[in-house]
Amino acid sequence: METKFIIAIVLFALTYVLLLVLPKYRAYVALVSAVLYISIGILPINKFFGSVDWNVLMMIGGTMGIVALFIKSEMPSLLAEKIIAKTPDVRWAVISLAFFAGIVSAFIDNVATVLMIAPIALTICKKLNISPVNCIIAIAISSNLQGAATLVGDTTSIMLGGYADMTFLDFFVFKGNMGLFFVVQISAILATLLLFFVFRKDKQKIIVENKTEVKDFFPSILLILMIMLLIIASFLPNNFKIMAGELDITNGVICISLLLIGIIKEIISEKNIKTVVKTIKEIDFFTLLLLGSLFVVIAGIREAGVIDKLSELFVKISGGNLFAIYSIIVWFSVLLSAFIDNIPYIATMLPVVSGIAALMGVDPTVLYFGLLSGATLGGNLTPIGASANIAALGILRKDGHNVKAWQFMKISIPFTLIAVISGYILIWLIWM
Repeated sequence: METKFIIAIVLFALTYVLLLVLPKYRAYVALVSAVLYISIGILPINKFFGSVDWNVLMMIGGTMGIVALFIKSEMPSLLAEKIIAKTPDVRWAVISLAFFAGIVSAFIDNVATVLMIAPIALTICKKLNISPVNCIIAIAISSNLQGAATLVGDTTSIMLGGYADMTFLDFFVFKGNMGLFFVVQISAILATLLLFFVFRKDKQKIIVENKTEVKDFFPSILLILMIMLLIIASFLPNNFKIMAGELDITNGVICISLLLIGIIKEIISEKNIKTVVKTIKEIDFFTLLLLGSLFVVIAGIREAGVIDKLSELFVKISGGNLFAIYSIIVWFSVLLSAFIDNIPYIATMLPVVSGIAALMGVDPTVLYFGLLSGATLGGNLTPIGASANIAALGILRKDGHNVKAWQFMKISIPFTLIAVISGYILIWLIWM
C-alpha cells in the first residue's frame, strides 16, 4: 500500500474523529486538515481551486442572507397567523403550523424556520395554558423533513445539486420521473398522520388576534425572484452560463447578486450601516468555512485513491447487489445522521456513491436520492441529530421546559420511521 494512501486515510480518520469530538471547532479542524493535505503533497496545489465547489458556497451564503432579510420583514409570522386564524382548534393549529413549517423549510434553512414559527406556537400554548413541548417538537421535525425537497431546502441539498449538476427543477421532475420534492411531500403527509394521533385530545378552541404588520415586502420579492431565477437558469445552455474555469457558478452569482441588491436597499431605506452588518452576521460563515475545507479534504482522499477503495468495499459487502447497496446507504445514513452532523457525511459519501455507481455501471440517481433522504431525515431521530432540533429545545428551555430525550424521541422516532420507510420504498420504485 502506498505511503500517500496510508497517510491520507489516517489524516481523514483523525479529521473525522476531531469533527465529532470538537463540534465547536469543526470548521477550524477541517481547515487545518485541508492545509495538511495540500502541504504534505497529497493534493497538488494547482488542484486546490478546482476542488472547491464555489457555486455551492455562493448559493448557501446568498440564500442565508436573503432569508435573514425575509425573517426581519416578519412576513413568515404574518403568514403563520393567517393560517392559524382559519383553524378550528389546537389540534388543527399545531398540525397546520407544523405543515407550514415544513413547506417554509423547503425554501429556507431549517433552523431559521424553527426560530420564526416556534415563538408563534409558544404564544398560542401560553394563552390556552397548555404545554408547548409536543407542539414545538412537531414544528422542528417537520422542518427537518422538508430539507431534501428542493435545491435550496438544506445545505445537503445544495451539495447534491452541485455535485450531480442538478437544477432547481430537477428536484421536482428528474429525467422524466417524479423528483424528490414529491417523494418528500408524500412522506410528509404520511408522517403528519402521526401528529393527528399525538394531538387527538387537544380540541380547545383558538382565538388569535393578528398582530404582525409587514411594512417591507422587498425581501419577500427577493426570495420569490431568487427561486424564479434559479428555475430560469436551469434552462440556460452552457454557453450562456457564468463559469469560473470549468465550474458553472450561475446559481451562486444569482443568490449573491440578489443579496447585494437587498443590502443596498437596506442601506438606502435605513440610512444605517448597522442593519447591513446585522444581515451579514446572519450568514453562517462557520459552516461555509467547514464546507469549503471539506471539499479540499475530500479532493485529497480522492487523489490518494481512498474514494475508489471505499466504493469497492461497499460493492464487496453488498455482494454487488444494487438493492442491498441502496438499503445500506439509506439506513446507514439514517443511523449516522441521528448522532453526527450530516454535512461532513454527505461531503464524504457523494463521491463514494458516484464511485459505486461507476463500478456497477448503473445510474447513480437512486443512490444519490437514497443518501440525501436518509441523511436528511435521520437527524430527526434524536434531539441532537439536527440543528433545528437543538434550536427548538433551546426555545423550550428558555421558557422553562427542560425536555428529556425520551420525550422528544417518542414523537420523533415513529415520525422519522414513517417518513424514511415511505421515502425508501418510493425512491426505489420510481428510480428502478
